[in-house]
Amino acid sequence: MEYPQRSLSVDPRSGFCKSNSTFYSKRNPLSLPPNPSIDVTTFISSLPHRGTTAFIDAATGHRLSFSDLWRAVDRVADFLYHEIGIRRGDVILILSPNSIYIPVVCLSVMSLGAVVTTANTLNTAGEISKQIADCNPTLAFTTRQLALKLAAAVSVVLTDDGEEEPSLGVRVVGILSEMMKKEPRGQRVRDRVNKDDTAMMLYSSGTTGPSKGVISSHGNLTAHVARHLSDKLKQEDEIVLCTVPMSHTYGLLGFAMRTVALGTTVVVLRRFELHDMLDAVDKFKATSLIMAPPVLVAMINGADLIKAKYDLSSLRLVRCGGAPLSKAVTEGFLERYPSVEIHQGYALTESNGGGANSGLAEEEAPLRKYGTAGTLTSDVEARIVDPNTGRVMGVNQTGELWLKGPSISKGYFRNEEATNETINGEGWLKTGDLCYIDEDGFLFVVDRLKELIKYKGYQVPPAELEALLITHPCIIDAAVIPFPDKEAGQYPMAYVVRVSESNLSEKQIIDFISKQVAPYKNIRKVAFINSIPKTVSGKTLRKDLIRLATSKL
Repeated sequence: MEYPQRSLSVDPRSGFCKSNSTFYSKRNPLSLPPNPSIDVTTFISSLPHRGTTAFIDAATGHRLSFSDLWRAVDRVADFLYHEIGIRRGDVILILSPNSIYIPVVCLSVMSLGAVVTTANTLNTAGEISKQIADCNPTLAFTTRQLALKLAAAVSVVLTDDGEEEPSLGVRVVGILSEMMKKEPRGQRVRDRVNKDDTAMMLYSSGTTGPSKGVISSHGNLTAHVARHLSDKLKQEDEIVLCTVPMSHTYGLLGFAMRTVALGTTVVVLRRFELHDMLDAVDKFKATSLIMAPPVLVAMINGADLIKAKYDLSSLRLVRCGGAPLSKAVTEGFLERYPSVEIHQGYALTESNGGGANSGLAEEEAPLRKYGTAGTLTSDVEARIVDPNTGRVMGVNQTGELWLKGPSISKGYFRNEEATNETINGEGWLKTGDLCYIDEDGFLFVVDRLKELIKYKGYQVPPAELEALLITHPCIIDAAVIPFPDKEAGQYPMAYVVRVSESNLSEKQIIDFISKQVAPYKNIRKVAFINSIPKTVSGKTLRKDLIRLATSKL
C-alpha cells in the first residue's frame, strides 16, 4: 500500500502514523483531473461507461437513457444561458420531490458555473423564505403546488406539465419539459470555471443548531465522483432504488452524480414509503437499496409478511447510513434476508461523501465486523482528538473525529464564525462525532459529541441505548435524550414507538435495558410517541424531543 506521505511510517494494518498521530486511507489514491479549470459536469460527461438506462420513474415507468440525459443537459443549460441569462455564480434553487429530471437540472446549472441549492419539500413557507433570504437565488425549479411556498420575487421554472395557474403568485419563466425539447442555439460561450468555484450549497440538517449553507466547490464534487471510480463499488448490472430525498446530500451526490458517472440505472421514488419501496424492488428487479436503520428494523419485524407479498430475490445489497447500525440489527436482518449484503457508511454534508464506508472485498475478506462504518475512503486523512484536552489520540481510543481531504467543503455561506469553529486553519473538519478507529483501520461511530448525556459525571451515548431498544420485539423505533435532573445533572429518557396494539409498559422497558447496561446508563423515564422526528437522512432530531420533554418543566 502506498500512502500520500511516503516518507511517513504508517502501520499497514490500521493506517495509523505515530509520528503525526494521523490515520491514512488504505485505499487506492484518487485520480483527479490535472486541469484546474474544469467543472464537475464536464468531468462526469467525459467518463466512459457502458450504461444504457440512467433513470426510471417508479410511479410511471418512464425511462431516461444516458444519451437522452446528456442531450437534455445541453438543452437546459443553453436555455438558462441564452433565454434567462444565468451566469457563473448565480444561485439556483431546486424545490421539488424526487424526479428523474433533478439530475438534468443539477448538471445543467453546474455546467454554467452557477450554484445549486436545494430545499426540503416538507419545509414551511417561512423556513424556505429564510433560506431564500440567506442565499438569494436568481431562479427556482419547482412544481406548481410547491411554487405556492415561494416568495413572489423569485422567478420560477416549472418542473411539472399542465395549465399555468394565475394564482401561483410567482413569475414563471420556463417549463422544464419544453426546455428539454428546444434545440441549442449552437456553441455556447462558457464562463471560465475554476475547481475552487462554488458548485453546490446544501443546507446542513440542523440536528444540533440552525441550518447553515455548506459551500462545496467543483473540486470537492469532482473528488467525490473520483472516489467512487477509485473504489469501483458498482455491481455488475446494478439497479439502485433511490429512496432518499434528492434535496439531501446523499440523494443529490449519490444519485444525481455518482450513478451517472458509473453508468448505473436508478429507479426513483418520489417519496419514501416502505411498501412503495418494496413494490419497486419487485417490479423493477432492483439490486440495491439505500436506507436508515429504522427501515431495516421494519423489514426485520415484518419479514414474513414482506416475503409473502413481494419478490425480493433480485436484491443483493443494502447500503445503510444516517445513524449507527448495531450488531443485533445487522445480524437480525441477515438472518431474515441471508442473500443480501449490508454495507455501511459515514459522511457529512460538509465532507461531500468523504469519510468511511464498507464493501471492499479485499479489505474485508478475512474480517467480519458489525457496527462499523467501514474504512477511510480514498485520500481521506483522519484524527481522533480528545474534545476536552485537544490531545490527538491513537488506535482504539475514543474522541472527536476530524477529517481532511480533497472533498472537504470550503465552509459555511456568509458565516465565518461557524466556518472557523468547524474547519481549522490546516483544513481539518471537526465532525462533532465521537468515534474510534480500531487496529484494522475500521471506523466506529459512538455518538454525536454534543448529544452525550452527562449523568453524575459519566458520559452516556444515546445511540447505544437506542440500538438496544429497537431489538425489543414490541418496539418499532426509539430515541434517547438527556432529561434535566437536580441531583444527577441529566439522566437518559426514552421516547418509544410501540408495535400496534402492544401494551409494553414503561417499567418493562426500563427493566429490559437495565439488564444489559451499566447502572449509570439506565433509562429512568419513558414516553410513548407515534413517530420519532427525523431529518430526511434519518438522523434523530433529539432537540425537538428535548423541547417536547422539557416544555412542562
